[in-house]
Amino acid sequence: MKKILLVEDDPNLGLLLQDYLALKGKFDVVLCKDGEEGLRAFTKQNFDLLILDVMMPKKDGFTLGKEIRKINAGVPIIFATAKAMIEDKTQAFNLGGDDYITKPFRIEELLLRINALLKRTDIQEKKGDANPSQFKLGSYNFDYTSQIITRDNQLQKLSTKEAELLRLLCIKKNEVLTREEALLNIWHDDNYFNGRSMDVFLSKIRKYLKDDPSVEIINVHGRGYKLLIN
Repeated sequence: MKKILLVEDDPNLGLLLQDYLALKGKFDVVLCKDGEEGLRAFTKQNFDLLILDVMMPKKDGFTLGKEIRKINAGVPIIFATAKAMIEDKTQAFNLGGDDYITKPFRIEELLLRINALLKRTDIQEKKGDANPSQFKLGSYNFDYTSQIITRDNQLQKLSTKEAELLRLLCIKKNEVLTREEALLNIWHDDNYFNGRSMDVFLSKIRKYLKDDPSVEIINVHGRGYKLLIN
């Protein structure tokens, strides 16, 4: 079942959309009443698509979308708003929105747009399976593209080398990543000095993941490392 985050400050419209999408679309819909609540929900759960009202208290939809794009560059976003000016639509797409629907709208049209976006995303994911960029590590989410690890409301920005090393570990989750493989892939040379540099980056990655005991990077003597997720 696909999971949707719906952020809408009108309680009647929010509940109507939640019920309709759950019934007709067979989606698991999480409803939040403002942008701050929406951001908290996004950092704690994984969603397949977001529907963000633009005019909301505390944090408007455009601001929320901009902050979400810093965390996750790929999740589909539909902005919903009463604003119909071309400038508003331009802003929506410039902030990383994938679609824009103007209020009032037919719920059936929204469902068609959701299904079209999810179908496109599924096709892209199937094509990109050999080169993934999004990873779930226990209670952490790792976005290789933005080089960010998130957990609850906490964000940890990684260096390029840290992100590349963690991505290799994720791809070979529960398998041994040899030192030679990591060094040749990232540094293109498995000399002693690069090896020492990699050990430093690995220590930092372990610190970033230390708050979830189900995630562990262990040394495999004489061979390399293994990312374990229980």
